[in-house]
Amino acid sequence: MTATTSPGLATGSNLIVLDPTAGKVAESVERAPRLTSLDGKVVGLLDISKPRGDKFLDRLEERLTERGASVLRFAKPTFTKPAPVDLRHEIATSCDAVIEALAD
Repeated sequence: MTATTSPGLATGSNLIVLDPTAGKVAESVERAPRLTSLDGKVVGLLDISKPRGDKFLDRLEERLTERGASVLRFAKPTFTKPAPVDLRHEIATSCDAVIEALAD
């Protein structure tokens, strides 16, 4: 957290403004290679449990299977927390690619 001093609004005193950001620069992460084809690939669809996310994933599943992919469906218990470690491990070890659904 960093603090800066600014002139006060009407009193002529100093006002301390706190910046709650970490101030760190994010590390760049190399992107995963893109699939050249969906034929024979397993695509995981992760529903984060927001309203209507399942509707989006239902349609996406139809489109992916039309293009030769096999689809596995996964769901987080709640959208308010990260996916549990065991769920992330299952997705990582059983899928060639994953799509996370965000909807409302």
